[in-house]
Amino acid sequence: MEDTAASTQGTGEGATSALDIVRTRSLSSLVAQEIERMILSGALAAGERLNEAMLATRLGVSRGPVREAVRGLERSGLVVAVRNQGSYVRQVSAAEALEIYDLRAAITGLACARLAQCAKPAQLAELRALVKRMEQAHEADDPAAYYAANLEFHSALMAFGAGPRARRLYEDFGNELHLYRRRALVQPENMRESNAEHAAILRAIDAGDAVAARTAGEAHIAGGKRRFQATDTTTPRKAGTKGENNHDSTAPPPDPDGGRRPRRRAGSPR
Repeated sequence: MEDTAASTQGTGEGATSALDIVRTRSLSSLVAQEIERMILSGALAAGERLNEAMLATRLGVSRGPVREAVRGLERSGLVVAVRNQGSYVRQVSAAEALEIYDLRAAITGLACARLAQCAKPAQLAELRALVKRMEQAHEADDPAAYYAANLEFHSALMAFGAGPRARRLYEDFGNELHLYRRRALVQPENMRESNAEHAAILRAIDAGDAVAARTAGEAHIAGGKRRFQATDTTTPRKAGTKGENNHDSTAPPPDPDGGRRPRRRAGSPR
């Protein structure tokens, strides 16, 4: 991922594709997408300091696009800046996570209720296919496949039943809960329970029952919250550890004004 004109030179389809991408998307947005992927995959761990020089070297760009990308991720709530210390991958406390579950329940219920009133056959077919994929993943004891289909199911619910602002808020909340939710779904019993809730949502939407769809959507997120609480074994990170990419990793950095790391409100504008 080069930030010079030379990076787009060359022959063949690969060079053309890269050039097309750079023409249609800014370099900083591509860098932000990659850093976000690293955060959500756990390659950059919660509480880890973002070393701009190392990220720039790893991504093959200058520090400017990295700096701009990090600022954008601060707005999304995935990164927090500490004055005179740098930027860190945000750590969401268990208490914050529980509150975010409650907020996501309200948005999910709204989307399900709206979709029950206007669902098209193609949309219902897509949701059914995703529920089937999750059932197959559960039977195969494949948490990774289940989690991927689960994300697609919820994205489809939002795309079909929610407005742009609700979708944006839901996505922000989802990013903050990403690692928690993955952990809570890895057990076979949790996959079974979760997909049974998906099926209940689908039945209510298919029946055109907005009240039942809202109730099923809210109950599903409440179930996720319960599963998260049952698997909440988080412990404070120790100073001086290293993340998977060998970047500096610390406990939550101190707030120069209050002795604690500043908290950003969940779901701040992305």
